[in-house]
Amino acid sequence: MSYPPGPAMYPPPVMGMQAPVMYNSVPGYEGLVPGASGGFIPPPPVQPMPTPDSQPAQDWSIPALSEEAAREAFCKHVDSNCCWSSGPAKDGVITNKDQFNTYRYRLETYTESRKTDWATKPYDGQPVNAFTQPPPGPWQIPVTPPDMFKDCVKEVEVPYTSSIKPCEKCTATGKCACVACTAAGNKMCENCSGSGKVSAEESCNSCNGTGRKKCSDCSGHGVKECETCKGKGQLLSYIKLTVEWKNNVEDYVAEQASGLKMDKLDSVTGKQLFKDTKYMVYPLMGFPDQNMVQASDRMVRDHHSKYSQSARILQQQQTVELIPITKVGYQWQGKPYIYYVYGNEAKVKADDYPETCCCVIL
Repeated sequence: MSYPPGPAMYPPPVMGMQAPVMYNSVPGYEGLVPGASGGFIPPPPVQPMPTPDSQPAQDWSIPALSEEAAREAFCKHVDSNCCWSSGPAKDGVITNKDQFNTYRYRLETYTESRKTDWATKPYDGQPVNAFTQPPPGPWQIPVTPPDMFKDCVKEVEVPYTSSIKPCEKCTATGKCACVACTAAGNKMCENCSGSGKVSAEESCNSCNGTGRKKCSDCSGHGVKECETCKGKGQLLSYIKLTVEWKNNVEDYVAEQASGLKMDKLDSVTGKQLFKDTKYMVYPLMGFPDQNMVQASDRMVRDHHSKYSQSARILQQQQTVELIPITKVGYQWQGKPYIYYVYGNEAKVKADDYPETCCCVIL
């Protein structure tokens, strides 16, 4: 629906002075200050914590890593390092394999937050509809969310808040002084440094001896189209609603005593043992590791308290992965060494590999 433009709300521009932009006080948005963000707007009343529900029994085990798989992963890792000899990986004697499988609990809370601020764009004949009827509140404006758990930001114009304003940058003329030539229309000739001569007896052909050249930025006019209003001289002023969807992710990894640094597990995946996706999830129940149960309970409550105050929780998802970690001991030339095979990707960590340089200098 289009609305007839209202009367201009500014005096004719005066050359050399900036016309002050007048912002209307829009019902329901009276506290919105021009040039300053309105901040994130609290969502509707806080959602209650969910109640316990039944969670199906799970198989929390994972098969042991075979010697063949351990050696295959080791050889692949060694082959990826060009200066490592393959001898220890291929012919080293595996003496023992110890499993230190660990759990990773992940909680994802998908939220929607909204904020408003004043915005402008070049006026190009758009309908002006401020005060034709009361604008909807920030949380009453329908905005289609993206796929769940995908970060996204959308900006929309709040209906019935737009009006026409003069452009301050160009005092509503549509033109601004050219900065490159300080509005002169010409610049010093770089070929002769403004002297008009290239030698004592020879005039500069580039500027025909004037020492000045036409400004290429403004084609010699001394003014350029105003970038703010795109030469229109007027701006459409409106309240902009910014909607942000964010997936807030938090992990907890159970401690393990293998000696492998915990940060190594950030780059691998594990066997997914449990996945629960709901509007709001309830903490884990019946899990064999009590530390995981306590972490789940703490994280679920923290997310509810933290995110429901400043945003609307759209959905939550919790998963449990069992990350395989195998510590492999082997011998090479009578000395003991170890390496780790971890994650579904069978990544390898071998800090004490005995033959790390096989390059020969001829």
